[in-house]
Amino acid sequence: MTSKPLKILVIGIGAGNPEHLTVQAIKALNRADVFFIPDKGAEKTALRHLRTEICRRFIEGEAYRFVPVPIPERERNPVDYRSAVAAWHEAIAVTYARLFEAELPDGACGALLVWGDPSLYDSTLRILERIRATGVALDYEVIPGISSVQVLTAQHRVPLNRIGEPVLITTGRKLTDGFPDDVGSVVVMLDGEQSFRRVDPELDIYWGAYLGTADEILISGRLADVRDEIEARREQARQRHGWIMDCYLLRRH
Repeated sequence: MTSKPLKILVIGIGAGNPEHLTVQAIKALNRADVFFIPDKGAEKTALRHLRTEICRRFIEGEAYRFVPVPIPERERNPVDYRSAVAAWHEAIAVTYARLFEAELPDGACGALLVWGDPSLYDSTLRILERIRATGVALDYEVIPGISSVQVLTAQHRVPLNRIGEPVLITTGRKLTDGFPDDVGSVVVMLDGEQSFRRVDPELDIYWGAYLGTADEILISGRLADVRDEIEARREQARQRHGWIMDCYLLRRH
């Protein structure tokens, strides 16, 4: 154990384009001594590479190092989804706590590079709070980033909300319950099952994958007209890269 609280910077690095990093994020990169890089296996090598390239591009000097963090697989299709996610987060928290204490000498600053923004459908902050709850002296700072939702609407050149109307941000799992009656615009994330097939085909969709990267794919139109194309392009891209990150905006016409 160190005599001072362990210091961690949680840095939002945007959806994939290094030029989306904010000035605040770049300054935070240059404060860190150790970067803890999640390792999710061979299929996510490109994501690890982008994190390290961001560091090499924006950090002045070479007085920093990387520590790989093995991330366990989450149980797929569990009977109790929330319990399975909680157990997964607990396992990740144990790994992070061990590495923080082993790899951060007294007075050093660690950093976690989070896709998009740390507050939007990312569990890093919850995991850090789990670590603190075990009694580990941990102090962390959050630097916001450009989210995939912002990049999606910018690339499609559409506003996120309509005048005077709310926006719902949800998951594919929840969309299977149907498009809500009291909301005109719904952003859907973490949809591995293409749940847009289960809603009104007269809705408009603005879909994007690998947002902000050279592999970016954008498709928009009336859902009935483009859903087959989205599903086909999505599967082709997933097979080619071994992974896919996508999201979309559904809106009443």
